[in-house]
Amino acid sequence: MLLVRRSFLQVFAAALVPSALRATGAQAQQAGPKLTQILRADLAGQDQKVEETLVNILDLAPETGTPWHIHPGAQEVIYVLAGDVTVDVEGQGVRLFKPGDIVLIPAEVPHLARNESTSTAVKTLVTYSRSDKAKPFLVQVKRST
Repeated sequence: MLLVRRSFLQVFAAALVPSALRATGAQAQQAGPKLTQILRADLAGQDQKVEETLVNILDLAPETGTPWHIHPGAQEVIYVLAGDVTVDVEGQGVRLFKPGDIVLIPAEVPHLARNESTSTAVKTLVTYSRSDKAKPFLVQVKRST
């Protein structure tokens, strides 16, 4: 009888091990955060100094956009989350950006962003690295010719 019990326990334990390992493996895959770097760039137009960082969500309804503007002492990084956004940066021209694309705009450079779609909204994550938080955040400008 002892031999039968031992055999049964060995078979039972052998059946449990693979399922326990699968469960542990699944938990290990879901366990910690995943960090995916999407941009690493030196600061432009700020003398390599950051005093403040701002992170915003910018939603643009169809056929809307920002005016021409600059961010005094602030580099801007736009990450497109949804929709297609047209960005015009002085000296760089007009470009269309899609979800997953990144736009890097140096400090003091006039630019605008617009949603040219007639039906789809745009959502972007916008980060500003400011060298002087005492300066105004945004200054509207007339487009240079």
